[in-house]
Amino acid sequence: MADPDATLSPPIRDRLAYRVKCRLLGPPLVTEQLSREKLGNPMALGVLASDCISSTAYGSEEMLRILVPVVGVAAFTLLMPVTGAILLVLLLLTLSYRDVVSVYTRAGGSYVVARENFGPRIAQIAAVALLVDYIVTVAVQTAAGTDALISLAHLTGEGYTGIDHLKLPITAAVVVLLMYGNLRGIREAGRAFAAPAYLFMLAVALLLVTGLVRALNGGLPQTDLHAAGVVPLGREGDGWLYGASLFMVLRAFANGGSSLTGLEAISNGVSAFRRPQGVNARRTLTVMSCILGIMVLGVSTLAHYTHAVPYVDGNPTVIAQEAHLVFGDGWAGTVGLVFVQLATALILYTGANTPFTGFPFLASFVAEDRFLPRKLMRRGHRLAFSGGIISLTVVALALLLVTGANVDKLVALYAIGVFTGFTMAAAGMTAHYWRRREGGWRIGVNVVAAVVSALVVVIFAITKFTEGAWLVVVVFPLGVWALIRINREYREEAAALETMPPRSEAAESPHWRRHLVYVLVDVLDLATVKALRYAHELRPDQVRAVHFVIDEERARRLAARWEELPGTDVPLELVDCPDRRLRHAVASLAARDTADGTTALTLLVPRRTYARPLAALLHTDSGDELAKALQHLPNVAVTVVPFDVTAAMARMRARVRTP
Repeated sequence: MADPDATLSPPIRDRLAYRVKCRLLGPPLVTEQLSREKLGNPMALGVLASDCISSTAYGSEEMLRILVPVVGVAAFTLLMPVTGAILLVLLLLTLSYRDVVSVYTRAGGSYVVARENFGPRIAQIAAVALLVDYIVTVAVQTAAGTDALISLAHLTGEGYTGIDHLKLPITAAVVVLLMYGNLRGIREAGRAFAAPAYLFMLAVALLLVTGLVRALNGGLPQTDLHAAGVVPLGREGDGWLYGASLFMVLRAFANGGSSLTGLEAISNGVSAFRRPQGVNARRTLTVMSCILGIMVLGVSTLAHYTHAVPYVDGNPTVIAQEAHLVFGDGWAGTVGLVFVQLATALILYTGANTPFTGFPFLASFVAEDRFLPRKLMRRGHRLAFSGGIISLTVVALALLLVTGANVDKLVALYAIGVFTGFTMAAAGMTAHYWRRREGGWRIGVNVVAAVVSALVVVIFAITKFTEGAWLVVVVFPLGVWALIRINREYREEAAALETMPPRSEAAESPHWRRHLVYVLVDVLDLATVKALRYAHELRPDQVRAVHFVIDEERARRLAARWEELPGTDVPLELVDCPDRRLRHAVASLAARDTADGTTALTLLVPRRTYARPLAALLHTDSGDELAKALQHLPNVAVTVVPFDVTAAMARMRARVRTP
């Protein structure tokens, strides 16, 4: 029989998809380089704190959005005590998370804390909370970043024609760009996304210092509360008259809780720090919280004095109005406004990068515990968890599409997940210290942090239920159920696969008396010849070539060619398949020939492989389908025999060129 592989095959060529991946993402990183893909404290502050400090751009505005329609101008007075309450929660959570990053130096944050202290099932509450938080964070941050750009156009554009209809496409494009940056790897993402955090800090510092100087030199101007497009103004006595004061303040407090989102990012990404990871993460967390507290207080104070008021459509934003009022008119004021708004847009966009760091790490941990698909544990081309990054992108884009990239609608989905994670982390640290009979005042701090965070969850679920929070309330139990269901499936599969037979059965030799090998023949070519050669190498009791007849004329031509095949005495058997159900016909033949229980059957399926994408599209492959159809037959095995058609074509061209 002729040898179809008489010459050596050329070296294996990378597929087109892999070559394109290398061009887009750069050369692959090897696993040994993983230890070098770590962040120093300044870089980590820029990368991991972006989500947290960027919430300054909309936290105060979300509080005013609740207060202004109820009590009118008095909202700017109420804003300060509500901001003070938010800062008190920030202090409690910072103290709690300093313990988290010190004790649990592996990334995972509240999920790892809950798992270690309450067990894996309870920990899925934290897992769902964090996963939802990450998804909504991407949507909120990018949508708010686009609002910053649109606000700049509102305040500086003469002859403004309107770009609001571009909000969704711009936001979606930014999400895709963030995905690309993170697929390139953590070092590249850090370099690209750290600078905007420092630019935003500088911009807010410039805004606050300039506002302070103007306040000391004659006062700050105030915005027009009756301008077209602002939220409806309530009257000071209305809210108190109807007994809505407590409910209103609680709603404002819940909305203001969005200022604290991202505080958990450092604990979720602590493994990205250089050693000593716990110490470095603790220092960075403290610096981040101090910066956030100063910014939130500063923006709320400016709103208190300037009466910057939210607009119904979200543009211009409160921080944009503050910049416009503080810097004033003229070229210098315009430059200051542009700087603040561009820095705000950049930090909001890059604040969405934090979930791209935390979500894949968390998903890999949950998958390692067998509560999510195990494929999320695999590192990709550039050592990033590519599956987690792509999954996050897809769901975030879907959320943006459903909500129209509206920040106010998205915030309604936000704080429940965030503060549920806070609750689980603080409660877990309380249990940690309690079991070890240590911690002292730390137990008290974590108890208070857990209680306050749980209250925020309840407040937000009640006050925002009709505004979209119902979706999260429904998703939470369903999400926890789904993760537990996945885990049960994995455990049952493992139990079935790991149950070894008794020693007496394991030591028995196979009871087959006969071994048959069938080569499934579709056409007579080199791939079929290779499968025939392999069939003889198996040294079975019998080799048969089988063709299932779907086209009678084609079957007759194949039989005629088979008679002319040199070097083989294997007959070609034609099996009728009138209903064209190939898998059913193959399964029936295999079941019939192994029905005695003492016959083993190996089906050889020639597979023709193609390196060219066009060629791959022009051909079908039924090997895997046949394997699935026969998997229930105990004495039947399916073996795919690959044949490289592209390499055969190259050999043919080489022979033609050879004189």
